[in-house]
Amino acid sequence: MTYLHKLHPGQTARVVGYTEDNPLTRRLNELGLTPGRTVTYLRDAPLRDPLQIRVGECSLALRHTDAALVAVEVDDPAVE
Repeated sequence: MTYLHKLHPGQTARVVGYTEDNPLTRRLNELGLTPGRTVTYLRDAPLRDPLQIRVGECSLALRHTDAALVAVEVDDPAVE
C-alpha cells in the first residue's frame, strides 16, 4: 500500500481508503475517490502541485497534501 501523491504519471491504482476522516476526505469520497475505485495519475504541474488524476470519466486536480490522505494499492507494484 502507498499513497496517491507518491504515484508517478501513467500509474494506475485502486483506492483503499483514507488516512483520516474529516470534511476533506468525505468530499474526496463524494468526488468519486471511493474505496475499490481505480484512479490513474495523469500528470504533475510544475513543482508537483497540484497533480492531475482520472477517476472514471472525470479528471481531477488535487493538492499534493490532499492526495497524501488517499491510500492506494498500485496495480503493478513493480512500477512503484
